[in-house]
Parts: sequence; C-alpha cells; structure tokens
Amino acid sequence: MNDSAPIPLPVIQGIAPYIEVFDMPASLHFYRDILGFKLMMSSGTGDDVDWVLLEQNGHQFMMNTAYEKPDRPSQPDPARTQGHRDIAFYFGCPDPDALYSYLVSKGLTLKEPYITGYGWKAVSLTDPDGYGLCFHRPVL
Repeated sequence: MNDSAPIPLPVIQGIAPYIEVFDMPASLHFYRDILGFKLMMSSGTGDDVDWVLLEQNGHQFMMNTAYEKPDRPSQPDPARTQGHRDIAFYFGCPDPDALYSYLVSKGLTLKEPYITGYGWKAVSLTDPDGYGLCFHRPVL
C-alpha cells in the first residue's frame, strides 16, 4: 500500500501549433505582414530561415521548413500539400466583417463572411501552404 500523497498535475499553459511550410519567406509575409503575428525567435537572420516562433496576443505558433535548403525541390510536392487539407486553425475574431475588409485591402481574394452550420459568423481562407484558417465568433 502506498501512503504517499498523490502528485498533483502541474499547470499546463497554452499551446503552440507547429506546421511545416515550403517557402518560409512567403509564410512569414502571410502570417507576420498580413495577419500581424510578431516574430519572437528564429533559427537565423532574415526571412529565409528554417524555423520561427510567432506570437499574437499571447498565442504562439511555430513554423519549420519542410525541407533543408540543400534538399528543397523547386516546387512543393502536391501530395504533401494535399495532406494540409485536414488541418485547420480556428481563431476567435470579434468582427469577421472588419477582418474580411482588411484582408481584401491586403490583396487577398476570399469568400465574404458567412454563418457556419454551428451558428458562428466566420471568414475562412487558406495560407500559402494550403492550411485552413477560420476567424469566427458566435452570432449573438
């Protein structure tokens, strides 16, 4: 019989999704320059690096290149990119209409905000690697 007290679960805080990208400069342009994520750390200088840690409003996100530079093909592998269709990131967004207008002003072409089947107003798009992004809020 064990008379010692059970060990309590330590606090777990946050989550930092990690994705592989084909073209880091293009991905940084999208996430940093358009969506406003701040570059917190990277594996080198400039935009052509292999790994980055991004943050926005206390939420972290990591990207790594899918190939090391010497092994990088000239074009993404369509079979690999197709697998990204199963991955989507959902962000809380108090004003999907304003975000839609902002994204269009940045040159993105996307469908107008809509009401989802679960009753939220949303705007959806894909990033340069085909990962889905949805910015949504409950309809009040």
